[in-house]
Amino acid sequence: MRIHCKVVVIAVCFGVFLLLYFLGGNAADDPLLKEVVQEEEEEDSNSSPSSSELGRNVAAKFARKPPAGVAVRPEEPPLKGRKEGKPISRGASVNAKSKSRSNVGRPVTKRIRAEEVMHLAVVACGNRLDETLTLVKSALLFSLKKIKFHIFAEDPLAPQFKERLNKWPRSILAKFKYSLYPITFSVGNADEWKKLFKPCAAQRLFLPVILKDVDSLLYVDTDVLFLRPMDDIWSLLKSFNSTQLAAMAPEHEVPKIGWYSRFARHPFYGVTGVNSGVMLMNLTRIRHTMFKNSMTPAGLSWEDLLHPLYQKYKNHITWGDQDLLNIIFHYNPECLFIFPCQWNYRPDHCMYGSNCKGAEEEGVSILHGNRGVYHDDKQPAFKVVYDAIRDFPFEDNMFQSLFYPIQTKFLDTVNTLCGRIPQVFLKQIEKTMKKVFEEKVVRHAKPHK
Repeated sequence: MRIHCKVVVIAVCFGVFLLLYFLGGNAADDPLLKEVVQEEEEEDSNSSPSSSELGRNVAAKFARKPPAGVAVRPEEPPLKGRKEGKPISRGASVNAKSKSRSNVGRPVTKRIRAEEVMHLAVVACGNRLDETLTLVKSALLFSLKKIKFHIFAEDPLAPQFKERLNKWPRSILAKFKYSLYPITFSVGNADEWKKLFKPCAAQRLFLPVILKDVDSLLYVDTDVLFLRPMDDIWSLLKSFNSTQLAAMAPEHEVPKIGWYSRFARHPFYGVTGVNSGVMLMNLTRIRHTMFKNSMTPAGLSWEDLLHPLYQKYKNHITWGDQDLLNIIFHYNPECLFIFPCQWNYRPDHCMYGSNCKGAEEEGVSILHGNRGVYHDDKQPAFKVVYDAIRDFPFEDNMFQSLFYPIQTKFLDTVNTLCGRIPQVFLKQIEKTMKKVFEEKVVRHAKPHK
């Protein structure tokens, strides 16, 4: 009996002891519990953890030690530099875990690559306003990336460009930017440079000097039309090797009927010379290159080369600035990249019979209507394309209002040497319109998965 009473007393004492232990432990843990919940509420506005996640985190704070002999794999490796066995306070543990959860919950900001912009330069003087606007229009109709136009114009033309361009639809204005520049020549006599060939054509020679903040550029004459995206010729910059800094097409494909090979009285590039109506340039490389020449044993920079070169050859050149470019690349052939004739297709490629194989196979990529063929009836095949692009209403259907009119009017040109091969003019236009339609309409119309 006495033994039984002693067992009961011991059990009661033990129970009271446990009760006091648990009450004391919970009271001690209450501030920590409040701290954990408060931290979770503060983080909720940034990371918004789920309620189940919050429960798991709080439960982890109060997890009991595992039974002896049971190995526990740590969730995180020890911090670098921490000594083994050093105790860590609960507060420090909570703060560390709070920071970890806060970092995980924050959205990761992705770096967006800046959109590539293509640069195109053109020089307009005299009555070239409408022709230049048609050129700009052709580039915008077919190209995919945004374009920055650098328009060099005589003073009377500058306000007319601004007025006409700003009247275009907003959807078109969103695709490009433009800057207007006066006609300027950094060295020599400005009047001489202006009269060198066509009015102001020599301005193109000074683009590397004037556009100091532009890395690469496509220069085109005002009588050029794009029949495929400018993006495609722009991508040729990536094909330059380490010494090449400009790209042009040959002046002719057949040496025996080429102008330079028969009549030139000055050095020129290669066998047939090059045509500068479409010229792709890495301006940065041009500015940093010392060019070999026939005037001094030492190389000259681009700016220092131009005026002495003109003074030496001015009585021997016929095609002005193009002849000077041929002389420069005659002495520096490693600097020039040659692209095929379909990128600078001129009446010379068809008026003596078809002699541009690239255009026969792929179609004309860039149409160059030199000799004034857009404005007379000597080569109606060229005029048909120019008139169709000039008159096309911007937001009309390109197949109905551009391609079909060209295709129909070509029937009237089949009795001419250039018009008898309509597929050369039409193939790339049709292909390009399909590509633009797929890029701008079909791709955006597909439902997101």
